[in-house]
Amino acid sequence: MNSAFEQIDFRCGTIAIVGRTNVGKSTLINALIGQKISITSRKAQTTRHQIAGIRTIDDAQFVFLDTPGFQSRNDSLLNRVVTSTLKSVDVVLFVIEAGRYRPEDQAVFELIPTSVPSVLIVNKVDKLLDKSALLPFVKNIATLRVFHHVVPISAKRLDDIRRILKILRPSLPIGKAIYGKDELTNCSERFLATEILREKLFRWTGDELPYTSTILIDKFEQNGNLRRVFATIIVYRDNHKAMIIGQKGTKLKKISTEARIDMIKLFNGPVYLETFVKIKSSWSANEAALRAYEYE
Repeated sequence: MNSAFEQIDFRCGTIAIVGRTNVGKSTLINALIGQKISITSRKAQTTRHQIAGIRTIDDAQFVFLDTPGFQSRNDSLLNRVVTSTLKSVDVVLFVIEAGRYRPEDQAVFELIPTSVPSVLIVNKVDKLLDKSALLPFVKNIATLRVFHHVVPISAKRLDDIRRILKILRPSLPIGKAIYGKDELTNCSERFLATEILREKLFRWTGDELPYTSTILIDKFEQNGNLRRVFATIIVYRDNHKAMIIGQKGTKLKKISTEARIDMIKLFNGPVYLETFVKIKSSWSANEAALRAYEYE
């Protein structure tokens, strides 16, 4: 019997996941590939880069592109990333939040080419308080255009994720797999380490820390199965630095610990993580950077 990559009707294609910020795009892509590779946060605008997640099953390979959330400024770099992505994919998943359709949603919708098959994903149905309002809401949004499918889901439900994969497969072109069957993303481990640390940083600082704060991976080493990661969190003010460090370093400790745990799961091996916090304007040797050491 032929392997999945040798089947005559094997399908492989790209699927863009688009939507305004905080509709659950990153959570969805993580669920679709069965592994966490995209940053999730309640803080808006945390996804800055396009991330490809790969899911390979017996008769298909799905390459999901998680795009940055659409921004209100027309000249935004992120908007250009979204627009560029939509020109070259096989399918678009337009993700909205159940019960909420805002001008920002409409702005994203208007970017989707009518020539590309599109699927309306109505996410977070589990959080909708008035369940009777779901059907009228879905019917109203579905009138915007002829969607190939309209799928109310919760990205946390495995059955809903399986249903999406089943719906998407016929829209993918017949062809050989682009990636190996065990590959989950085209992003480097160094990049993924940066994203994981960013996620924990925003999760523990809430809306007080500007999303422009930067994570730099100063060194990423691998010795056998052990990864050694040295990272610097760059902020612009003293109070931002204090916010991250917390009382006696407790908050930075939590950020680093949670980031290391996620890295261990993703890299499938032990991780040593050393995290610094520095103010951008002061890069001298006398900069008092607090370190958080984590090892397992």
